[in-house]
Amino acid sequence: MVHLPSALEPARRRLARALRDRVAGPDAERRAQAIWLAPGPRRFAPDDPICRVQGHAAMYVGGIRALLLQSLHPLAMAGVGEHSGYRGDPWGRLQRTSEFLAATTFGPVELADRVVERINRVHTTVAGTAPDGRPYAATDPHLLRWVHVAEIDSFLVAHQRYARRPLTPAEADRYVAQAGSVAARLGVVDPPTTTAQLRAELDRFRPELQTTAGARDVARFLLAEPPLPWPARPGFWMLAAGAVELLPPYARGMLDLHLPGPLRRADDLVLGLVAAPLGRLGTAAVRWALGDPTDPRNQAGSSQVPAGSRS
Repeated sequence: MVHLPSALEPARRRLARALRDRVAGPDAERRAQAIWLAPGPRRFAPDDPICRVQGHAAMYVGGIRALLLQSLHPLAMAGVGEHSGYRGDPWGRLQRTSEFLAATTFGPVELADRVVERINRVHTTVAGTAPDGRPYAATDPHLLRWVHVAEIDSFLVAHQRYARRPLTPAEADRYVAQAGSVAARLGVVDPPTTTAQLRAELDRFRPELQTTAGARDVARFLLAEPPLPWPARPGFWMLAAGAVELLPPYARGMLDLHLPGPLRRADDLVLGLVAAPLGRLGTAAVRWALGDPTDPRNQAGSSQVPAGSRS
């Protein structure tokens, strides 16, 4: 936890409340009780890599990166655009996603299983035809695989960049395996279990990725017109800057996240000198606001972040 003078305590509490209101929603206290304080066995120990990664403030940056990266698959994007309500109900979608992540990572096994079953039922209702005429379905193991690998890679990359104690290579492999055990219950067949396998999966998806109108709309919505009041946007933009800097160069290029005109050649330099420090500052602010992540009273907002295209 970042320690600052007690005079800043009211500001810290206001920021924490704002984060929890947006991310956990009006049921934050009930969710905290059901997930962190309820009795019962858990699948993961508090010091497991999955708990370290998905309980860290870097998840806010990782979540934005995941959404941007996931949007580049045209069939996944079609499902998000037609069924997720990311424009009409962005905070409701975020709160459902955050509950899924928190319950399956930190909650009792019984609760985690109920949440997975609920998501699987919802996925059976998500199907349609993409703008290019191809059918899609949220139960398609291939699309589920893309959502998973893009999401987990984003969480891991952000954690390794911003955590004071990054995972060791062996711990990173264990994180991929633990996250894969959750994905398998959602229908991902043989999910990757090491970082090498994760990178190979991402490479295999590259030929399928496209710059679509939907992907551009997601980038514009997240980066230019986020659904936040103006006073809150600078803080969000710090996190978003970190997310853009962490994107693979090919993804930044496909989403046209470049400096204008002749300044484009300085993209990498500007990202390193400006975007990366902004992401670090934004993550530190979230960590400070949410307090001690080992205290269950602070968990209504921790690890509940904008990530993935869960319904």
